[in-house]
Order: sequence, then C-alpha cells, then structure tokens
Amino acid sequence: PGSPYTSYLLPLLFDFWSVHSPAGMALSVLVVLLLAVLYEGIKVGKARLLHQALMSLSISTSQQLIEETDQSSSSSESPAVSRTHLRWFLCHFGQSLLHVAQVVIGYFMMLAIMSYNTWIFFGVVLGSGVGYYLAYPHLSMT
Repeated sequence: PGSPYTSYLLPLLFDFWSVHSPAGMALSVLVVLLLAVLYEGIKVGKARLLHQALMSLSISTSQQLIEETDQSSSSSESPAVSRTHLRWFLCHFGQSLLHVAQVVIGYFMMLAIMSYNTWIFFGVVLGSGVGYYLAYPHLSMT
C-alpha cells in the first residue's frame, strides 16, 4: 500500500521486527522516536559525568597528582590521591559505558533510517528534537 517510502510493509532493523499493519508502523515509529530521545539523554549524561569528574578533581589534588607523576616516587600514595584515582577511574569507566550505549543506539537509528521509510525517518528526527528539548536544560543544572 503506497510507495515503498511510506509503506507499512517492511522489515525494520532485524528480520523478527517486521511491520505488517499501520498500528505496527505507528509502534515502530514510537520505538525509534524513544531511541532518539534516549540517544540525546545519553549525550547529556556523558557531558554531566565529565563535568562532575573534572569538578571532583580540585586544583590541589590535581597538582599533587602531577607532582607525584613527575617525581615517580615509589613510596605509597596518600589516601587522597588514591581516592582521586578511584573517583577518576569510576567516572571514566561510566563515560565509556555511556559512550558504547550511545554508539549502539546511534547505529540502530541509522539502520532504521536506512529502511528508507519516511515515517521512520520522521520518528528519528522528531525524537532527536524532543530529546534535545528535554535533555539539554539539565546540562546547565548543578
């Protein structure tokens, strides 16, 4: 029914995700819309996590880290430096996980768009806009 660009009869992303009705197409558009909103939310989450990690490193502890690295001392590290290293590692690890999730969701959205269906395309575009609208005000909040 209709052109191949607006038809609701298509496989989407995977063989098991086949759309056979207008209701199925509406649900598929909703799913890709929510994926796009999640994608924007993850971008903001990564930025906030980076900001939090940088703010947790005070100037004095970061200076202490630089001095200890330069001296290459073999003595045991102070507890403040150990906590700083652990905090930085955990924030970096969290950012890495969020980055992987962002890449996977981004490729899923790209594959959905590659179905060349207009409704799916509009779902991704609208979801990106809604996600940006909802997520980016949280970026400036502390």
